[in-house]
Amino acid sequence: MLFKDNREFISLLEKTADVVKIKQPVSWELEAGAITRRSAERSGPAVFFENIKGYPPGYRIFSHPLGTFRRLAIAMGMPPESSPRQIQQTYEKRIATPINPLVVIDPPCQEKVMSGDEVDLFKFPAPLIHGGDGGRYIGTWHLIATRDPDSGWLNWGMYRAMILDRNTMACFLQPYQHQGMTYFGKYLPRNQPMPFALATGADPFCSLVACTFFRRGESEVDFAGALHQAPVEVAKALNSDLLVPAHAEIVIEGEVLTDTLVPEGPFGEYTGYRHPERRLTAAYRVKTVTYRKDPILTSSNTGIPMDEGVVSLSITGAASVKRFLKGQGFPVVDVYGPPEGSGFAIIVSVSKNEPSLAEKIKNSLVSRRYETSKLILVDDDIDVFDLSQVIHAISTKCHPERGIFWDHVFTANPLTPYLSHEDRVAGKGSIAVLDCTWPPEWSRETDVPPRVSFNEVYPDHIKQKVLENWENYGFPK
Repeated sequence: MLFKDNREFISLLEKTADVVKIKQPVSWELEAGAITRRSAERSGPAVFFENIKGYPPGYRIFSHPLGTFRRLAIAMGMPPESSPRQIQQTYEKRIATPINPLVVIDPPCQEKVMSGDEVDLFKFPAPLIHGGDGGRYIGTWHLIATRDPDSGWLNWGMYRAMILDRNTMACFLQPYQHQGMTYFGKYLPRNQPMPFALATGADPFCSLVACTFFRRGESEVDFAGALHQAPVEVAKALNSDLLVPAHAEIVIEGEVLTDTLVPEGPFGEYTGYRHPERRLTAAYRVKTVTYRKDPILTSSNTGIPMDEGVVSLSITGAASVKRFLKGQGFPVVDVYGPPEGSGFAIIVSVSKNEPSLAEKIKNSLVSRRYETSKLILVDDDIDVFDLSQVIHAISTKCHPERGIFWDHVFTANPLTPYLSHEDRVAGKGSIAVLDCTWPPEWSRETDVPPRVSFNEVYPDHIKQKVLENWENYGFPK
């Protein structure tokens, strides 16, 4: 295990010059957000604010923790320059072997306690992240733990959390997400408040798995252990049987009420746009807050790529789609969701084509409720991680009539920027498919034109000579 908490991860980033420590006073009101957003859009380093105006020394904000492939590689113990393909392959290999957590007592996350009338969420420097946001968000790179009251399944999910008052939060809760399924499907019909525990400042893998597509019933904490290649230390919450990362910086405990609706948003989304509508959601009433001495609040500043959300989706979301499609028997080779697509576009390569393959893959993704709205299917001679090859395939292999089609989707992501208000309310959307594979009836010998590239049109002895002498020719290595 390279690190057991966020503090050790920050130290790791210091050694590779992948974090900037800002010691001068910075305001939580937009200034910290503006600094982070500029760094994010330049694929710059993480930002550690050590002096927040209006807060005691030691109350800090760590933002943009996994906002580049470079930092994700560092977290996984890989060379910083590792490619997205290498990161995804390592990720897939590790999550194939989940590791159960280790429950500890007297955890660091419970060094200090506020309860009852002492609770005050404004004690922590939750930032106003974007201009136009509806409030200060204390949960943007975090996890919220809940349990299924029947099966006992523990879910760690990432649902953004906005402070309303000293002991109330509003979270973005959707019926088709795991926490929403549990709340709307079980707690709400029974008029039974749902216990929750929000943990921020946990190690980056705990937050990463919380925003990853795993199957209902699978334990995110076990996959966090898989990524660490060692058990994650967890602790029992003070007011429930929920398990939270033992080394989290702040843990907020309480109940999701069944009789109180509160406003949430607007918020600058991972889509790169601010969702225009303020919505009503269930109130998260806080009973207890535990935290470490000199707590570090972790923050993600979503917007135009890059940021944690789109970097995570590029690796974890694509790996989840690949795992699912291969399990359905499709001849899938690689899957990639470029971060520039903000989670709405996914590229799938297949080893062979067959009649209606693109439509069958589309139907499977729709049935699984994956939120992609652009599916690009390519042959396996296209590197899905190389967007120049993908664009070339779209331009030269996708027939405008038979290669492009679409279908209705009735579980549309309400954050999709191009949806109308009526579509968002109805949950109505669509998915477009760009089939960039050669027709299955075409002969590879007579119908498919040969590609003209270095790897494909020169004999091996010529390629070997060129590669061996590349630097001698005067080219950089």
